[in-house]
Amino acid sequence: MNDQQLLRFSRHILLPQMDIEGQQALLDARVLVVGAGGLGCPVIQYLAAAGVGAGEGELILVDDDVVELSNLQRQTAHGTGDIGKAKVESAKEDVLRLNPDCNVIAVQQRADLAWLQQTLSGQKVDLIIDCTDNASIRYLLNQVCLEHKTPWVSGAAVGLSGQVTVFDPRQPDSPCYRCLYPNLDDQQLTCSENGVLSPLVGVIGSMQALEALKLIAEIGKPAIGKLMTFDAAGAEWRNWKLSKTDACPDCHG
Repeated sequence: MNDQQLLRFSRHILLPQMDIEGQQALLDARVLVVGAGGLGCPVIQYLAAAGVGAGEGELILVDDDVVELSNLQRQTAHGTGDIGKAKVESAKEDVLRLNPDCNVIAVQQRADLAWLQQTLSGQKVDLIIDCTDNASIRYLLNQVCLEHKTPWVSGAAVGLSGQVTVFDPRQPDSPCYRCLYPNLDDQQLTCSENGVLSPLVGVIGSMQALEALKLIAEIGKPAIGKLMTFDAAGAEWRNWKLSKTDACPDCHG
């Protein structure tokens, strides 16, 4: 780290759990964020501010969507002037405004199986963060992360409810996404069908970023085998223990 980075990240470095070694791990991490919408915006912003990809690493953003007026109620990396622009390009501009040292890769396409396999089979990806509202993509992420033993942070927010958990195939006892949801329907997830209170995605996205930083810097206890749910109406967090499912077709629990 140079002098400017030491100053920029000084509040991290002061934390005994983080110190220089943890901060350097953030700078050198290669993290893939799938989705640059409601959850993706706070995740991307906090990762960039924390220095993820600002050293030898990269912050990879993938999304095939463009900014629409209805996004601006909750998607804080985009503004009115970004309407019609690719979300990944708008988010990349926001990242570089926050931290110009960040190595940002913006990919405007759907994260399909072929692209995920190619990306994870190339240069090592340390962590994936799922910021989609699409169960089909989550099942694909589950498949490729199990195959490549890549940890990933899952989040969801719709209406007045949200949830966060961490899947880590490197841990033999970690359940997988299909253990939690054997057969989830995409229509159960979308904000476009059900609406969402704008700060809720900030709460859940911030928790996803927090879990990501913990995993990368190896501090604290990540939420592996634990589902954290948030009821915004009642201002209540609850924790649920997750276990591998016997005969799970994905992880063979």
